[in-house]
Amino acid sequence: GKFSKSRGVGVFGDMAKDTGIPADIWRFYLLYVRPEGQDSAFSWSDLMLKNNSELLNNLGNFINRAGMFVCKFFGGSVPTMVLMPDDKRLLARVTLELRQYHQLLEKVRWVTGNCHPGVCW
Repeated sequence: GKFSKSRGVGVFGDMAKDTGIPADIWRFYLLYVRPEGQDSAFSWSDLMLKNNSELLNNLGNFINRAGMFVCKFFGGSVPTMVLMPDDKRLLARVTLELRQYHQLLEKVRWVTGNCHPGVCW
């Protein structure tokens, strides 16, 4: 049924902890299905599907490919990175853009009314 905090219907923090599912899996799933202005639907089967297909398969595939690349081209050891001036400028630009992005996200949360002092969702 529909989650209701007042009726105690749903999966809440203490219940999530009791499942034994690691917190990082919960974090991934909640961020994956987080809506931006409407309710979201939760189902155990969807949690399992997203964990297996999106997190494990995609992340596992990425890690496997990265490991094979390092073995093939660098003898199994990631070389020390030497940043050139252009690299440093790019990193500074990306850092600035990320800061602005985070500021805009915070602004949207407060403007859309999804936050109350101390509680954001």
